Amino acid sequence: MKNIVIFGAPGSGKGTQSDLLVAHYGFDHISTGDVLRAEIKNNTALGQTARSFIDRGQLIPDELMINILAATYDALPKTAGVIFDGFPRTIPQAEALKEMLAQRDTAVHAMLELDVPDEMLIERLINRGKTSGRADDNAETIAKRLEVYNAQTQPLIAWYEAEGLRHAVKGYGDLQEINAALCSVIDAL
Repeated sequence: MKNIVIFGAPGSGKGTQSDLLVAHYGFDHISTGDVLRAEIKNNTALGQTARSFIDRGQLIPDELMINILAATYDALPKTAGVIFDGFPRTIPQAEALKEMLAQRDTAVHAMLELDVPDEMLIERLINRGKTSGRADDNAETIAKRLEVYNAQTQPLIAWYEAEGLRHAVKGYGDLQEINAALCSVIDAL
């Protein structure tokens, strides 16, 4: 079983490429946003705790998020692999994920980075907002999201590089070419 972290700035295509990899390899896909919404909707103990932070406008603490991910991971059937999408977002989260997987005698096998220039990200997100109606895909919010990404999440690139797990792929151009580049990394694992 392979554990893959798909990584990139907002609008880099993580969700799209995750869907293609799931279809190709039969991987499971853990999207932190989807997981949180499901825990809250199902009114689980973890979901109730998460809701208490969200209702106060606070970020969910890393320990709670890793507990939710661990419960989700443990409930998955043992398939070809798992794609972690939207987690980790910080070095402490990456360290927590590494520890959680080590407790299960496994590890992250690769971090697939979708590298897209900021100007393309902004254009993609604005276009996505026009078609999807997502409230967070407007110029002001996009600028803030990219600022947070650059300050808090981008340092993970060096962290995963030091772990020997980073695989950068050009995240723009033909969708199938991007997917083929990701598949070549996974096939080599």
